[in-house]
Amino acid sequence: MRIIVCDDEPLARERLVRIVQESGHQVVAQATTGVEAIVAVKTHQPDVILLDIRMPEMDGVRCAQELTELKHPPAVIFVTAYDHYAIAALKANAIGYLLKPANKDELLEALGKAKNLNAAQLNEIRKLEDPTARPVREHIAARTHRGVELIELKDIYYCSADQKYVKVRHKEGIVLIDETLKELEQEFDDRLFRVHRNAMINLKFLDFLETVDAGQYQVHFKGIEETLAVSRRHLPALREKIQSM
Repeated sequence: MRIIVCDDEPLARERLVRIVQESGHQVVAQATTGVEAIVAVKTHQPDVILLDIRMPEMDGVRCAQELTELKHPPAVIFVTAYDHYAIAALKANAIGYLLKPANKDELLEALGKAKNLNAAQLNEIRKLEDPTARPVREHIAARTHRGVELIELKDIYYCSADQKYVKVRHKEGIVLIDETLKELEQEFDDRLFRVHRNAMINLKFLDFLETVDAGQYQVHFKGIEETLAVSRRHLPALREKIQSM
């Protein structure tokens, strides 16, 4: 793949260039600011851009937002020393968010994802079909002891309220996030389905609906032993959804 590396720190930039080149990819340009990055992208039309966030003139998040306006935007992977920009990065359609010093395996994994149609391109397709369409987000960000983790929506079994946080059960385990169930429902109503005031499920992993007692139901999932209660209020809608699947 053709890649641009943008970082105002020479050593960090050189390290990324080395990893990219050693992995068989081509670095078509380097930049030290967001402004330089935009010019380089327009000139070289890369497949991917590796972006730092804190840079002079224009930061990485603003740069990524500007890039989504291009006809053929590159996939964006942030490589930064700061973990608190993850939500902003996702809103800017980034497909990866790595903390410095970027681990070689993590970087190669992120580049592998970039081979697929990136989120910005999907948005452009949706805009052609529906100009009022909302931006597509394919990940949920969670702060863990490993830093910021990006959990792919397609790997999520369910989300449930856990005091002031939301618990997200996914293929690799459990994380807590700051977003509310209401916010998730509004954004992902086509993929996460409400079964209780305290829980939403990914219908892709729904195995079957079971009667526990008279008037009491629970859902079982494919791949995990856990179950979730279904409220009487949401039961009719869930049954209707199951019948249409």
